[in-house]
Amino acid sequence: MRKKRIEQILEIPQEVYSDIPKITITGFNELILENYKGILEYEEYFASISTHIGIVNINGFNLNLEKMTNDDIKITGKIESIELERMQD
Repeated sequence: MRKKRIEQILEIPQEVYSDIPKITITGFNELILENYKGILEYEEYFASISTHIGIVNINGFNLNLEKMTNDDIKITGKIESIELERMQD
């Protein structure tokens, strides 16, 4: 409880101190997913990425894993749709 208060006072974003994923989309050509666990499937038209709270599915054309670190992944290409699958609580 005390830790949560300190984070609120300092205004630290939740994705920084937790495993909650954060998705940033720039237009229809770039997606950055922070706090991911792993890549489940990757094709040039589909990517499925596991997070701590569910799965993110990305559909499109010419999808490219442009950058990948332990914390985030950047996908570029023609993104058509994004689907979120929540894990059962």
